[in-house]
Formats: sequence, structure tokens, C-alpha cells
Amino acid sequence: KESSKNNAGPKVIIGRKERSAGRVFVDMTGGTEGSEKIFEKLSTAGVGTIVGMHISEKHYKEAEKHHINIIVAGHMASDTLGLNLLLDEIEKKERLKIIPCSGFRRYRHKK
Repeated sequence: KESSKNNAGPKVIIGRKERSAGRVFVDMTGGTEGSEKIFEKLSTAGVGTIVGMHISEKHYKEAEKHHINIIVAGHMASDTLGLNLLLDEIEKKERLKIIPCSGFRRYRHKK
């Protein structure tokens, strides 16, 4: 929610809301990308949508070529979600003092 308020929320950059998602592949590589050749294999395996932090122009073109929807979740939004889920679990066993910084904000998820 917070990212969306700042226009940094998830965005469909290839595809449309009405288009079938097919199998959804979550790719949270953070700062790196693998080979662009993966898109053909993912498409063949039935993957219709990839949710990731970011995508390069080269990967964008390959995803589009193989009719794969791309949703960019955003780097900070992805990091914040992942860290908050991890911290929710840790706080079940340990007390921690969390200091929000560098774009990270602590949100506790309802149980």
C-alpha cells in the first residue's frame, strides 16, 4: 500500500489485466539477471506471468517475444515485503528493535 501511495507500487509493464496469467513465476534476483534465453523455456513450461523487482530492455524484448506478462514489483517494495515477512517469523521467538531506514518500513502482518 505504502509503495502505491508513492507511485512505486507494482506495475504491469507487459500484458493487460484481462490477459490470462498462466503459471506465475516470482523472480526476486535483486540487482542481477540471468540469461535472456530463459524466457523461451519459461513460456514452453506454461509460465505466462513473471513478477520481479526490475527488468532490463533485453529481457523485456524477450519476454514480449514469448508472450509473457511482466509485473515489476519494485525493488524497495519487494525488499520491504520480504523483510517484514521474515521479521514476523523471527519476532515469534525473539524480541527485536527494528529501526526503519533507507526506504525500509516495518509493517507487522496480521496472524
